[in-house]
Amino acid sequence: MWKEFKEFAIKGNVIDLAVAFILGAAFTAIVTSLVNDIFMPFLGILIGGIDFSTLAVSVLGVNVTYGNFLQEIVKFFLIAFALFMMVKVLNRLKREKAVEETPEPELSREEQLLSEIRDLLKERS
Repeated sequence: MWKEFKEFAIKGNVIDLAVAFILGAAFTAIVTSLVNDIFMPFLGILIGGIDFSTLAVSVLGVNVTYGNFLQEIVKFFLIAFALFMMVKVLNRLKREKAVEETPEPELSREEQLLSEIRDLLKERS
């Protein structure tokens, strides 16, 4: 059993998953800071400084703080938007790199001849 566990734990997939998890946790701090420290203040300016977290209603003597829920919904959408934009930029960079690295396909002898014939016909007309 120990041998099986060792083989499982040392597999590349498990190590990759562990690294991804740690990087994800660190990235969470970055995205949270982006939302809390950059997006939320601007949103506060746009909505006139309203702080959702203080909104509450009393129902049958119970205080329901629905403002915190609204605040978290706004944060969720801002985080989703920030991640969407980051992924969009990363995908664009990947596509540009892939285009740069894609070699021109070599044409067969027949394709070369057909291309030459096409070019000659274009010159004639």
